[in-house]
Amino acid sequence: MKRSDLSSQIKEMIVDVLSEVSQDDLDTAKEYNAELEKTKELTSDLGITEDDEEPSAKDLKKSDSISTISRKLQDTTKEMKTTVNKWKQAEGEEKERLLARLKDLTKIKKELEGLL
Repeated sequence: MKRSDLSSQIKEMIVDVLSEVSQDDLDTAKEYNAELEKTKELTSDLGITEDDEEPSAKDLKKSDSISTISRKLQDTTKEMKTTVNKWKQAEGEEKERLLARLKDLTKIKKELEGLL
């Protein structure tokens, strides 16, 4: 079968399938779409989101093990100790920068402790 014959046959099949849809089916589909739009609008007004989905296998693999989290916690604690020592010796703007870094590290440490 030639390529042009094949493409014309496919076009005919598509036209046949699409012509089988009745006006009632189209009306029903339009009504369903209108209802879906209303539902979408109402749920967005209420603040309901679709975040209730279960995690995928990829998401589950991304989660860190307890040993990895504890290692990160140790590294963060170590970095905090060195930053405190630098902060004690620093003056002026450098001291403020180190203080901001210590606050960031404290937030990270609390998150890691929460994960354990």
